[in-house]
Amino acid sequence: YLLCASGDFVKVYSVNTEETLWLMGGHADLVTGIQLNPHNHMQLYSSSLDGTIKLWDFVDGIPIKTFTVGSKLLALYTPASAEDSVFVVIPKKGERDTFQLVSVKLAKGAGQDLEAKELSVVLDGVGASAKHIAFGREGAYVVSVKDVNLQVYFFKGKLLNRFSLSTVKTKGGDNRFSCVVCHPTEDCIATGHADGKIRLWRNFHHKKEYTYSTLHWHHDIVMDLAFSIEGTRLLSGGVESVVVQWHNESSCQKDFLPRLGSPIEYISMSSDGALCCTLHTDNRITIINSNLRFSRSIQGLIKSRDVKTGLVVDPRTKALVLNGEPGHLQFYSLQSDQQLFSLDIVQRQYIHQAGLKQSDLVKVAFSAQGTWLATVEESEEVTDPELQLKLWFYSEETQSFQLNTRINTPHDNHITDMCFRDMEELGDDSLILVTTGRDCVFKVWVMVEDTDPEAQQSVSWSCDFVGSYHNYQATNCCFSEDGSLLAVSFEETVTVWDSLNWDLKCTFCHPPGNIRNICFGRLTCSKYLIGATDYGFLCCWNLLTCALEWSAHLNVVVLQPDPLSEHIAAVSWLSKESSLFVFKPNEPRPIYIQRNLCKEKILLAAFVPRDEPEMISSEKYLWLRKSQLFFLTDTQELMTLSTKSLEERLTPSSKQLAVEESLPVTPFSLLLGKHRRQQAQEDTDLGKPVVHNKQEQASPAVKELLHTPAHVLPSASFLCTIFINSLLISKENKSAEEVADEVEMESEKADDDSDEEDVTEMEQEDTSHVELLGETTCKLSKSQEKELRKIRKMDYSWISAF
Repeated sequence: YLLCASGDFVKVYSVNTEETLWLMGGHADLVTGIQLNPHNHMQLYSSSLDGTIKLWDFVDGIPIKTFTVGSKLLALYTPASAEDSVFVVIPKKGERDTFQLVSVKLAKGAGQDLEAKELSVVLDGVGASAKHIAFGREGAYVVSVKDVNLQVYFFKGKLLNRFSLSTVKTKGGDNRFSCVVCHPTEDCIATGHADGKIRLWRNFHHKKEYTYSTLHWHHDIVMDLAFSIEGTRLLSGGVESVVVQWHNESSCQKDFLPRLGSPIEYISMSSDGALCCTLHTDNRITIINSNLRFSRSIQGLIKSRDVKTGLVVDPRTKALVLNGEPGHLQFYSLQSDQQLFSLDIVQRQYIHQAGLKQSDLVKVAFSAQGTWLATVEESEEVTDPELQLKLWFYSEETQSFQLNTRINTPHDNHITDMCFRDMEELGDDSLILVTTGRDCVFKVWVMVEDTDPEAQQSVSWSCDFVGSYHNYQATNCCFSEDGSLLAVSFEETVTVWDSLNWDLKCTFCHPPGNIRNICFGRLTCSKYLIGATDYGFLCCWNLLTCALEWSAHLNVVVLQPDPLSEHIAAVSWLSKESSLFVFKPNEPRPIYIQRNLCKEKILLAAFVPRDEPEMISSEKYLWLRKSQLFFLTDTQELMTLSTKSLEERLTPSSKQLAVEESLPVTPFSLLLGKHRRQQAQEDTDLGKPVVHNKQEQASPAVKELLHTPAHVLPSASFLCTIFINSLLISKENKSAEEVADEVEMESEKADDDSDEEDVTEMEQEDTSHVELLGETTCKLSKSQEKELRKIRKMDYSWISAF
């Protein structure tokens, strides 16, 4: 297993298949640390900014205990020497940006939620990062680094030694500490520094007689260090995207694993020493063999410097498409939470050097079927950028996009927007691409047959029409649902064009302010055009009357229509707060409002169609039935709006108590479930009391036995007595309904036979059988039985008249 903290969750990956096995949720804030339980390697501790420490069974993906500390927890450590305690970093009360390393005694109790209030301070003035603290051999001492200072605290003698390096930067040197790690079997401390040096400290039990040696290969900051399990190898990583392996603490003996793609942030070794993994700044985990050979890679959503392409949905795979590595387009699967593939658009080597002007991807658009992809790349020059428009065709043979047409300088200035028109009934003839630019024009690009006999493809793209409006800059464009109309915004004005002959049909304006976003209504609302201005107005124009239908004072930064319904999502930014409004263009009143959606500013949004419409019980979220809405914030966090409550979302990962829920859905399980439901229905129809099943479900002993993981169960001898007793039927707890049923059955038998002696014999036989089972029934006298039969034979149908 590979365990990793991801936002508010802890992810459990399979090392062999790279699959996400469990997404363990329960924390209410960012998870800041995860550590294996040193006394049970099938369990995991996690800490969070919500002030809690959770103990997980990561094999089954369920929580075992939650310890509430109270303070924000910034890092977590679980040395094996501390039996019932863990160490955490918390903010120091009353002081800003000052942190303490404290020991937390984990309370023992029967409940799942426990208080952990016994804190004892170990070190003051520590760093907030988990890489700034390390525990020594057998937990005998703890090391902390901050700026140019190193502290070593010895638990046995309660001795604290402090060491400092020079703050003067000479010959490009920078002695500030960046990370620290301790040797597993010897008294040796390895520290990484901002100038790329690694120092190995020894004899630090003495304040003045300590020594250190220096290893140097990295040209910039050392991001992390890790010793091998036996301590003979030291791994280091930094911004060079290279793992360096140092042998026997010698600068002469080292190996390299280069070209890992992006700077290395963390390095971790497996408990058996067979594997190590690196975490990179582009949100990727690389798994490396012990012989320093690449094994596997788990790629999440790449955190790009700037998402200029927006959030685009690939119609074929329903993956989110956006900027990835420099010059690349990443296709991100929302279902598996992993990258499907990366498409190299710029096709140039990116040089990691500050101040260098290089080309990057800025615009992306897909045709309706996903067969054509249009991309725009431009250099970072502000005044005279180098522009390239590329058209890519999806090849079924190679299952990838292939470059079809490259157009140099499609516009004289930056391209601001582009979109496809794709009408299925007209085939490929309807495929049109429109681009808008700051050169005050919009251009229409169409497919033409390539007459060059040496050409590798039969079609290419060329410009068919150039439009402008009063020499204003073109900012946005979009097609109506049927493709008959094209809307192009020119600063403060929206123009509507006929897409067949490119005649200007009408214009709309709502001063003051330039048009920021435009979109057409869909389905029953296709006669409306929506626009948002940068002066804080949301406008709806009627295309039939060419008049303003309604307007609202709202600072809309994102306007996103749902491709499968009439709904439009508008995200506003006001008073450092993002709010969501969902509406239909034919109704000015929103159908859904979510204030304070998040504290960060939402920059982009996208509706992703669902494979099947979701069954939503709440009317509040009916607009999310066919599509799911995703947001990207300015901190590049991808979020979605869930139709389930927090408790419902956390229940599958935290309370998987039903055995059936944890079993895979197979044809046999579906057949068995159907058979059980049919049998239960037949029993109900026949009036059979299912006493045994009810008792079995209500038995806590059976639940504990069946639903608790085997490795945390008590011994079988302890459970045996409880389990057997739970299966026994109580003698006294016979319900009144069962007694009444028996009396009624006896009465019916008596009615069928007029001979009272035979009836008496039958009743005696029935009583003897019941007594053999150890149960007692209420016995009636003969006179009471006769009276009961008379009452049964009386006609009460006259009561129905009332």
